[in-house]
Amino acid sequence: METTILDNIANSLGNLENGEKLTELLRKALESEISMADIIEKGLRKGLETIGNKYEGGEYFLSELLYGSDLTNAVFEILKPYLQQLEADVKGIIVTGTVRGDMHDIGKNVFKMFAEASGFKVVDLGVDVDPELFINAVEENKAEILGLSALLTTTISEMKIVLEKLNSAGIRNRVRVILGGNAVSEEFAEEIGADAAVLDAVQGVQLCKEWMGE
Repeated sequence: METTILDNIANSLGNLENGEKLTELLRKALESEISMADIIEKGLRKGLETIGNKYEGGEYFLSELLYGSDLTNAVFEILKPYLQQLEADVKGIIVTGTVRGDMHDIGKNVFKMFAEASGFKVVDLGVDVDPELFINAVEENKAEILGLSALLTTTISEMKIVLEKLNSAGIRNRVRVILGGNAVSEEFAEEIGADAAVLDAVQGVQLCKEWMGE
Protein backbone atom coordinates (compact mmCIF):
# COMPACT_ATOMS: atom_id res chain seq x y z
CA MET A 1 0.00 0.00 0.00
CA GLU A 2 2.85 2.36 0.86
CA THR A 3 4.37 1.99 -2.61
CA THR A 4 1.00 2.63 -4.23
CA ILE A 5 0.44 5.85 -2.28
CA LEU A 6 3.94 7.11 -3.10
CA ASP A 7 3.53 6.23 -6.78
CA ASN A 8 0.19 8.06 -6.82
CA ILE A 9 1.83 11.14 -5.29
CA ALA A 10 4.58 11.02 -7.92
CA ASN A 11 2.09 10.56 -10.76
CA SER A 12 -0.25 13.27 -9.49
CA LEU A 13 2.54 15.82 -9.27
CA GLY A 14 4.22 14.70 -12.49
CA ASN A 15 0.95 14.94 -14.41
CA LEU A 16 0.17 18.34 -12.83
CA GLU A 17 -3.15 17.21 -11.44
CA ASN A 18 -5.04 19.68 -9.26
CA GLY A 19 -3.70 20.52 -5.84
CA GLU A 20 -6.70 19.08 -4.01
CA LYS A 21 -5.94 15.55 -5.23
CA LEU A 22 -2.27 15.89 -4.28
CA THR A 23 -3.23 17.20 -0.85
CA GLU A 24 -5.56 14.22 -0.31
CA LEU A 25 -2.78 11.80 -1.29
CA LEU A 26 -0.42 13.47 1.15
CA ARG A 27 -3.01 13.19 3.89
CA LYS A 28 -3.27 9.44 3.19
CA ALA A 29 0.51 9.10 3.29
CA LEU A 30 0.70 10.87 6.64
CA GLU A 31 -2.16 8.82 8.07
CA SER A 32 -0.36 5.66 6.92
CA GLU A 33 2.72 6.85 8.84
CA ILE A 34 4.94 6.80 5.78
CA SER A 35 8.25 8.48 6.61
CA MET A 36 8.97 12.04 5.52
CA ALA A 37 12.09 10.83 3.71
CA ASP A 38 10.03 8.42 1.57
CA ILE A 39 7.27 10.96 0.90
CA ILE A 40 9.86 13.45 -0.34
CA GLU A 41 12.23 11.15 -2.22
CA LYS A 42 9.92 8.40 -3.52
CA GLY A 43 6.88 10.59 -4.04
CA LEU A 44 7.59 14.27 -4.59
CA ARG A 45 11.08 13.97 -6.06
CA LYS A 46 9.93 11.39 -8.60
CA GLY A 47 7.07 13.69 -9.57
CA LEU A 48 9.44 16.61 -10.00
CA GLU A 49 11.73 14.51 -12.15
CA THR A 50 8.79 13.65 -14.39
CA ILE A 51 8.00 17.34 -14.79
CA GLY A 52 11.64 18.04 -15.64
CA ASN A 53 11.81 15.22 -18.17
CA LYS A 54 8.59 16.31 -19.86
CA TYR A 55 9.85 19.90 -20.02
CA GLU A 56 13.14 18.83 -21.58
CA GLY A 57 11.28 16.55 -23.97
CA GLY A 58 9.07 19.39 -25.19
CA GLU A 59 5.86 17.98 -23.71
CA TYR A 60 5.72 20.67 -21.02
CA PHE A 61 6.54 24.34 -21.46
CA LEU A 62 7.50 27.14 -19.06
CA SER A 63 3.92 27.63 -17.86
CA GLU A 64 3.69 23.95 -16.85
CA LEU A 65 7.09 24.17 -15.16
CA LEU A 66 5.95 27.16 -13.11
CA TYR A 67 2.67 25.46 -12.21
CA GLY A 68 4.63 22.43 -11.03
CA SER A 69 6.77 24.70 -8.87
CA ASP A 70 3.64 26.27 -7.36
CA LEU A 71 2.20 22.83 -6.59
CA THR A 72 5.44 21.78 -4.93
CA ASN A 73 5.66 24.91 -2.81
CA ALA A 74 2.09 24.36 -1.63
CA VAL A 75 2.89 20.75 -0.78
CA PHE A 76 5.90 21.68 1.33
CA GLU A 77 3.83 24.23 3.23
CA ILE A 78 1.56 21.32 4.16
CA LEU A 79 4.48 19.11 5.18
CA LYS A 80 6.50 21.79 6.97
CA PRO A 81 4.77 21.49 10.38
CA TYR A 82 5.35 17.72 10.40
CA LEU A 83 9.01 18.15 9.48
CA GLN A 84 9.52 20.87 12.06
CA GLN A 85 8.03 18.69 14.79
CA LEU A 86 10.67 16.09 13.98
CA GLU A 87 13.58 18.45 13.32
CA ALA A 88 13.18 21.23 15.88
CA ASP A 89 15.94 23.71 16.67
CA VAL A 90 18.23 22.86 13.78
CA LYS A 91 20.25 25.99 12.99
CA GLY A 92 22.62 26.95 10.20
CA ILE A 93 22.95 28.92 6.99
CA ILE A 94 23.32 27.20 3.63
CA VAL A 95 24.17 28.94 0.36
CA THR A 96 23.20 26.86 -2.64
CA GLY A 97 22.92 27.11 -6.41
CA THR A 98 23.45 25.32 -9.71
CA VAL A 99 26.87 26.04 -11.20
CA ARG A 100 27.58 28.19 -14.26
CA GLY A 101 26.44 26.67 -17.54
CA ASP A 102 23.84 24.38 -15.96
CA MET A 103 20.14 25.30 -15.91
CA HIS A 104 18.84 22.29 -13.95
CA ASP A 105 17.31 23.03 -10.57
CA ILE A 106 14.91 20.24 -9.58
CA GLY A 107 17.30 18.46 -7.22
CA LYS A 108 18.49 21.77 -5.78
CA ASN A 109 14.94 22.91 -5.14
CA VAL A 110 14.04 19.70 -3.33
CA PHE A 111 17.17 20.03 -1.19
CA LYS A 112 16.33 23.66 -0.43
CA MET A 113 12.78 22.94 0.66
CA PHE A 114 13.73 19.97 2.80
CA ALA A 115 16.58 21.97 4.40
CA GLU A 116 14.27 24.91 5.16
CA ALA A 117 11.69 22.58 6.64
CA SER A 118 14.46 21.15 8.84
CA GLY A 119 15.26 24.58 10.26
CA PHE A 120 18.07 25.85 8.03
CA LYS A 121 18.16 29.26 6.44
CA VAL A 122 18.82 28.66 2.74
CA VAL A 123 20.16 31.33 0.40
CA ASP A 124 19.30 30.07 -3.09
CA LEU A 125 21.31 31.72 -5.89
CA GLY A 126 19.35 29.93 -8.62
CA VAL A 127 20.89 28.38 -11.73
CA ASP A 128 23.84 29.22 -14.01
CA VAL A 129 25.64 30.86 -11.07
CA ASP A 130 28.99 32.57 -11.62
CA PRO A 131 31.69 31.28 -9.21
CA GLU A 132 32.26 34.75 -7.75
CA LEU A 133 28.60 34.93 -6.71
CA PHE A 134 29.01 31.83 -4.58
CA ILE A 135 32.03 33.35 -2.83
CA ASN A 136 30.27 36.66 -2.21
CA ALA A 137 27.14 34.96 -0.87
CA VAL A 138 29.12 32.78 1.54
CA GLU A 139 30.93 35.83 2.90
CA GLU A 140 27.89 38.12 3.06
CA ASN A 141 25.68 35.55 4.77
CA LYS A 142 28.40 34.02 6.97
CA ALA A 143 27.25 30.63 5.68
CA GLU A 144 28.49 27.45 7.32
CA ILE A 145 27.63 25.29 4.29
CA LEU A 146 27.88 25.76 0.52
CA GLY A 147 25.83 23.43 -1.68
CA LEU A 148 26.87 23.18 -5.35
CA SER A 149 24.59 21.42 -7.82
CA ALA A 150 25.28 20.10 -11.33
CA LEU A 151 23.44 17.66 -13.54
CA LEU A 152 25.62 17.98 -16.64
CA THR A 153 29.06 16.35 -16.68
CA THR A 154 30.23 19.25 -18.84
CA THR A 155 29.68 21.69 -15.96
CA ILE A 156 31.27 19.91 -12.99
CA SER A 157 34.59 21.64 -13.73
CA GLU A 158 32.82 24.79 -12.46
CA MET A 159 32.71 23.21 -9.01
CA LYS A 160 36.50 22.99 -8.99
CA ILE A 161 36.69 26.68 -9.89
CA VAL A 162 34.42 27.57 -6.95
CA LEU A 163 36.64 25.58 -4.57
CA GLU A 164 39.73 27.31 -5.93
CA LYS A 165 38.13 30.72 -5.40
CA LEU A 166 37.13 29.80 -1.85
CA ASN A 167 40.78 29.01 -1.18
CA SER A 168 41.96 32.21 -2.85
CA ALA A 169 39.52 34.25 -0.75
CA GLY A 170 40.88 32.62 2.41
CA ILE A 171 37.47 31.31 3.53
CA ARG A 172 37.62 27.65 2.57
CA ASN A 173 38.27 26.61 6.17
CA ARG A 174 35.12 28.44 7.32
CA VAL A 175 32.61 26.63 5.13
CA ARG A 176 31.73 23.01 4.39
CA VAL A 177 31.15 22.24 0.70
CA ILE A 178 28.60 19.64 -0.37
CA LEU A 179 28.10 18.58 -4.00
CA GLY A 180 24.83 17.30 -5.45
CA GLY A 181 23.48 16.14 -8.80
CA ASN A 182 23.80 13.17 -11.11
CA ALA A 183 27.12 14.39 -12.46
CA VAL A 184 29.05 14.19 -9.17
CA SER A 185 30.55 11.40 -7.09
CA GLU A 186 32.39 11.00 -3.81
CA GLU A 187 35.58 10.44 -5.77
CA PHE A 188 35.13 13.72 -7.61
CA ALA A 189 34.40 15.54 -4.35
CA GLU A 190 37.64 14.23 -2.88
CA GLU A 191 39.53 15.12 -6.06
CA ILE A 192 38.54 18.80 -5.99
CA GLY A 193 38.68 19.19 -2.21
CA ALA A 194 34.96 19.31 -1.40
CA ASP A 195 33.72 17.81 1.86
CA ALA A 196 31.10 15.45 0.41
CA ALA A 197 28.93 14.44 -2.53
CA VAL A 198 25.39 13.13 -2.06
CA LEU A 199 22.86 11.33 -4.22
CA ASP A 200 19.63 12.77 -2.83
CA ALA A 201 18.18 15.65 -0.82
CA VAL A 202 17.43 13.64 2.31
CA GLN A 203 21.00 12.37 2.53
CA GLY A 204 22.29 15.88 1.89
CA VAL A 205 20.23 17.52 4.63
CA GLN A 206 21.08 14.75 7.09
CA LEU A 207 24.77 15.37 6.44
CA CYS A 208 24.31 19.13 6.92
CA LYS A 209 22.64 18.46 10.27
CA GLU A 210 25.56 16.27 11.33
CA TRP A 211 27.98 19.03 10.38
CA MET A 212 26.03 21.45 12.56
CA GLY A 213 26.42 19.14 15.53
CA GLU A 214 23.04 17.39 15.44
